[in-house]
Amino acid sequence: MSLPSQSVALLQAARDLVKSLPADAVLLLTETSLDWDEVGRMLSGCKLFVAAENPALTKPLRDHADWTVIELDAEPLPIQERMNSALLKAVTDNVLQPGAHIVALYNGIATLEGAPEPVDSLSVIHLGEHLERMTAQDLRVLGDAAPIDVLRAVVDLATEIGREGREGQPIGTILVVGDTRKVLSLSHFQNFNPFRGYSRAERDVRKRDVREQIKEIAKLDGAILIGRDGIAEAACLHLGARGDGVSLRKGFGSRHMAAAGISKQTSAVAFAVSQSSGSVRVFQNGDEVLHIEPLARPHVWQPFKLETQEPDAPPPAAE
Repeated sequence: MSLPSQSVALLQAARDLVKSLPADAVLLLTETSLDWDEVGRMLSGCKLFVAAENPALTKPLRDHADWTVIELDAEPLPIQERMNSALLKAVTDNVLQPGAHIVALYNGIATLEGAPEPVDSLSVIHLGEHLERMTAQDLRVLGDAAPIDVLRAVVDLATEIGREGREGQPIGTILVVGDTRKVLSLSHFQNFNPFRGYSRAERDVRKRDVREQIKEIAKLDGAILIGRDGIAEAACLHLGARGDGVSLRKGFGSRHMAAAGISKQTSAVAFAVSQSSGSVRVFQNGDEVLHIEPLARPHVWQPFKLETQEPDAPPPAAE
């Protein structure tokens, strides 16, 4: 089985880019079977990551010494989300560094619906920027659970706790946002409430200094409750919501079960920060709706916009 001329041209371009940039690796996302011997010859000397939704496509590659196979969940996702998932898994598994430069080969032009599509596109990805730059659209899955500026602030807080820990030690916690009355009715305090007696301005998580203080409070046992308006209401909370109807994957402990349970029994959104890995999982209606890995630098929030062709600038006026 020979490669189509289009694939040959793209593989040659990827190899040349790896050498000239230089780049660290090639990521190949495929939906169809390829002549892997020919792929190997074309990408000789390149570190290669191969990802596919269909495990049958990558099964013969797992014994290849110089290639890394990335397993993707078998669900119909846009190519951008599949690429993000593959890169995140590679970083999480420590087979790729967060600051690496990647040449990605993939199908970027949709053809027939439901039909496997050949590789037709190439992108150069600076991984640190790609994974750390999030837009407001990444929080669209949470709907109107809270204003976007509050959600941004809580994401920043959760990822910083996961990445930094406190005093050199990793810590885990739960941040619950919204439906404060019902959350409190289903919970009880394990200690005094450290937010009691402070003004609203002194409890607003949208302020950097307030988030820094909450990082200290996160060392205490129990969840932290934040109102839909971004005002921290309580800490040291034992979440008493039952986990009825909640189904979590193997490996999750009581912290993730508590976060999923409170999001199931209320309209709140729960952010569970893992003490072991620092990853942040966001639960809504009992389901995990967002997974954020702690990377080397803080997230850089960018406005979501469409790029347009700028008109030619007029020449500068003569002085």
